[in-house]
Amino acid sequence: MNPEPSRSTLQVGGLSCTLGANHVLRKLSLPALRGGQLVALLGRNGSGKSTLLRSIAGLVPARADTLMLDGEDLRPLGARARAAAIRYLPQSLPDFVHLTVTEAVLVALKARAAVSTAAAMQKAAAVLGDLGLEHLGSCFLDELSGGQKQLVGLAQALVHEPAVLLLDEPLASLDLNYQHHVMQMLSGLALARGLLIIIVLHDLNIALRYANAALLLHDGALLASGEPPAVITAPHLAQAFLVRARVERCSQGRSNVFVDDLIQL
Repeated sequence: MNPEPSRSTLQVGGLSCTLGANHVLRKLSLPALRGGQLVALLGRNGSGKSTLLRSIAGLVPARADTLMLDGEDLRPLGARARAAAIRYLPQSLPDFVHLTVTEAVLVALKARAAVSTAAAMQKAAAVLGDLGLEHLGSCFLDELSGGQKQLVGLAQALVHEPAVLLLDEPLASLDLNYQHHVMQMLSGLALARGLLIIIVLHDLNIALRYANAALLLHDGALLASGEPPAVITAPHLAQAFLVRARVERCSQGRSNVFVDDLIQL
């Protein structure tokens, strides 16, 4: 029997971030988030979703009353130190990178860890196998589709075995099949590895189907949190997205959002 994976706990309290003259996050506090969860981060454009992820990762200047991972205070740590346990994956990888998939994963690993070539190759092969990318190991990044590149970025993050994975709109450039493929894979990884995955999503039905928990932001503050059906409700959608919507169950028992109209201010 495989041992139960360790599950880290992330605590965020009183988080504020100002970028230029824009107060993006305003004393935002989250419920304690534990490993093994796939957490959907929801909200309109400009509500602070990406800034929240980047603040947790230490990539933008932010202030917090509490920012802890397993009892360790993250506030004194810069982005590089936090990256040992918290990996942030932006929406897209840099273009025009002429490396093979295996080389890209090895570069990511060796950028932070002193490992032998043999050990690095073994870790790279293992993570590519977990993601079903082993057949692409010798392919060049600039030959891959958008969905395949996104999976390679995920491999580069996972090779470090982080406790927390922050994903900023990873489905944005993916077709319908790849969206569900990635979400199924992320759900399995969170459970199998005890990972805490926080993922920015725009498709509310994807969030309802795959996420264990949801955080709904509105104007830089937390409007609602909890299990997705308790967060994605008609009143919350009206306030956060300015839509008149219904949440109904389909014949298979899954909740789905139907937008009837826009709310005119």
